[in-house]
Amino acid sequence: MSIKNTRKKFGICLIIGKKFGNINNFVAKIKTTNMKETPINSEIVKTKIKESGLPVIGNATIRELVRLVNRIEMETGQKFIRMEMGVPGLNPPEIGIHAEIDALLSGVASKYPIIDGIPELKTEMARFIKLFLDIDVSADNCIPTVGSMQGAMAVFLVANRTDRNKEGTLFIDPGFPVQKQQLKVIGQDFQTFDVYNYRGNKLKDKLESYFATGKISTVLYSNPNNPSWICFTDKELQIIGELATKYGVIVIEDLAYFGMDFRKDYSNPGQPPYQPTVAKYTDNWVMLVSSSKAFSYAGQRIGCVVISNKLYNFRFPDLKRYFSSDIFGYTLIYGAMYALSAGVTHSVQYGFAAMLKAANEGKYNFVEAVKEYGRRAHIMKNIITNAGFKIVYDKDEEDLIADGFYFTFAYPGFTGVDLVEELLYYGVSAISLNITGSERLEGLRACVSQITDEQFLVLEERLNIFHENHPY
Repeated sequence: MSIKNTRKKFGICLIIGKKFGNINNFVAKIKTTNMKETPINSEIVKTKIKESGLPVIGNATIRELVRLVNRIEMETGQKFIRMEMGVPGLNPPEIGIHAEIDALLSGVASKYPIIDGIPELKTEMARFIKLFLDIDVSADNCIPTVGSMQGAMAVFLVANRTDRNKEGTLFIDPGFPVQKQQLKVIGQDFQTFDVYNYRGNKLKDKLESYFATGKISTVLYSNPNNPSWICFTDKELQIIGELATKYGVIVIEDLAYFGMDFRKDYSNPGQPPYQPTVAKYTDNWVMLVSSSKAFSYAGQRIGCVVISNKLYNFRFPDLKRYFSSDIFGYTLIYGAMYALSAGVTHSVQYGFAAMLKAANEGKYNFVEAVKEYGRRAHIMKNIITNAGFKIVYDKDEEDLIADGFYFTFAYPGFTGVDLVEELLYYGVSAISLNITGSERLEGLRACVSQITDEQFLVLEERLNIFHENHPY
């Protein structure tokens, strides 16, 4: 090679090196006849994928994908646009933190918590359900859990054993993948269908076709929905509730994103509109209420299982196959919860109680605090669609879907599984709808919570490169 050519190539390296940080990242930008340019070093991505041992990256669980992306970031020194995990991206309320500190200073750390929860938390949760859902429930029926994941596990252990002739849970999907994993771990069956083509009145016949088999113990959905962010209407909740009563099915309503359909203002205690709930239409319900997203308190791991007054005291003789009692609520606390943990961390119960009390008294607007997610979603959807991507779940019946914590997207010519892996080369991570029970196999779920304003331009640049490399 001539000195002239060497200097020329070295000069190019210096120019590009300044832009991309190091020689590894520069290599990723070289175009050859066999490789298109990508913002992240393709060889490093390939190596880390191989080292992960995952047979199909697009079928990876959320935590497996988190682990893989962490390793790529560490090796390349480049930060990804992290959309794969629903981690709150806002600061927790100081109300909860100070209440926890006060509780710790009072000495609660040396004492086991009451298994069914401290009275202050139970009382405020019952008030919260009345003030924000307009549903009356006894404080006894509000049981703190180590997050809604533990709550779901406890409910599965009890509710799916109430009738020896029934077999398990029906998921109205798409949904949170780990709940199905929980059922697999405890050896319970489940069925599932994607609600996308069964909105409105069409939901009735579809749902009844499962309930009428006599094999469904519980039906579970989230509202707003993870991952699609669809929100069930009162008409749809009435269908679910009335069919649950007719066929003796217990409804598990996952309210992880309580009040976060920002198209309506659910933030005013004791005033309509109220968070929509199936509890208006049946007594066969259990709610999973989480502090993680609505109160940005995920790290402290606390939620509540809330059980209807009728179901809490209902006797199911078949429960005695596994537990000492046949009373649903008693069994959930002293049969299931006690087997899973010796209680929820003492101090965090005081923290959650303080936040609920402030919300109940109108001193803390928890909905206003998380509206930031809607703003981010609106911006990110525009960036993504301008780069040639499509929104997958785009409507709530006739209305446009809300901007919120999650949205779903796809790119023409890719399956969701393939798109997960391909986007890693562009420094973008998201999970496939394939692992959520969705039938829209072309799609991915994006979570907006970890994306900062400074990253919007990066996202736009990377997706525009993706579009240039994959024209249609």
